[in-house]
Amino acid sequence: MRAHPPAQLLKLETTPDLVDRVYRAVLDAISEGSLAPGERITQEDMASKLAVSRQPVLQALRQLKNDGFVQDAPGRGVLVAPLDALWMGQVYQVRGALDRLAAHLAAGLRHPVDPKLIEQGRKAARGKNIKAMIDADMAFHSAIYEASGNPLIAQTAQHHWRHLRRVMGGVLQSSGQREAVWDEHEAIADAIRDGDADRAADLIDQHGRSASDALALRLSQVLDNQTAGKP
Repeated sequence: MRAHPPAQLLKLETTPDLVDRVYRAVLDAISEGSLAPGERITQEDMASKLAVSRQPVLQALRQLKNDGFVQDAPGRGVLVAPLDALWMGQVYQVRGALDRLAAHLAAGLRHPVDPKLIEQGRKAARGKNIKAMIDADMAFHSAIYEASGNPLIAQTAQHHWRHLRRVMGGVLQSSGQREAVWDEHEAIADAIRDGDADRAADLIDQHGRSASDALALRLSQVLDNQTAGKP
């Protein structure tokens, strides 16, 4: 099956999972900024851009509303939900708890993280493709979830990662932050490999707090610029 379209909302072919594909196409556009916070989305416009009927768009928008990515708009359609610093901090709290549990379990089982993920992450950090950096970060954390032996961790974390993608790119604009992220990842992977559950949990907890602080700072800057009418 063809991969889902990128953020510019290319036309989709009709498939049995069309609602899910419309959902992912719109979510990618929101996450990557093609659909900005506060922008109106109508069924008719989205159906036209994706070359699908209105019914799958309606169902996808309902799911996006339930997941907090869009909200009711005055008149027709919905609006892309605004970025909320407090909400994102709460998302990080939940993700941090899941990460700590996953790292502790993975180390206890001595299920190492593939070193290639570290190499790929550092390579992405040296480049300019922000999406590749985010994907590499998610792949590392997903590997820890899988290594934990508890599939509920990955299932629960998936929803929160969708929200985090919206603002991670701004943090990764800093080259210093990019390098620090992968230094921390490598230390966490080493602790898991060594079977040091407490150290792995502590390190990933510190990593999450640092990421949350950096994200909160960047998001505050973005929101201040929006209020001031700056790009």
